[in-house]
Amino acid sequence: MTKRITIRNGPNLNPPGEWEPEIYGATTLADIESACRSLAQDLGVTLVFRQTNHDGVMVDWIQEARGAADALSINPAGLSFQSVPVLDAIRMMQAPVIELHISNIHARDAAHRDSIISVAATAVICGLGAAGYPVAMLAAARLAGLDARALPGGLSALSWRHLPSRAAHASRGVAIGAPSR
Repeated sequence: MTKRITIRNGPNLNPPGEWEPEIYGATTLADIESACRSLAQDLGVTLVFRQTNHDGVMVDWIQEARGAADALSINPAGLSFQSVPVLDAIRMMQAPVIELHISNIHARDAAHRDSIISVAATAVICGLGAAGYPVAMLAAARLAGLDARALPGGLSALSWRHLPSRAAHASRGVAIGAPSR
């Protein structure tokens, strides 16, 4: 059966390249989506890619993904730091959840540093810019059970056996990127 990966994007990610390009880069969300769709085709997975500026819509989409996605990758953006409803929706996910940030949130100002979402994520990827999206997709695909031999290039040679199960990470997340404080 084809694995299903869902990517959800939060507020203000629709104008990348226009807003604080020194932090977020010049790549547009349309460019990121195109690259993700190309990778999904290479991996043989189905991809749903969406963006919203509203936390209620994000909650609805996360709940929708509960029965439809084998893995969820989410860039909650500004919702990372204050949206308990988004956190609660993610906690209901039984599939792996990858929290993704374009910037290194751990090196940001106090208002953009501590994500409340991370406690419910299987893994956190931050600071890789737009390149974090394909990294998150690869991790999500593998955590969803995609055979490592289906991964591109040398990635299939890496040991993915040490990745925690959803249950194993419940009390301790796995961080990829800068360490949390």
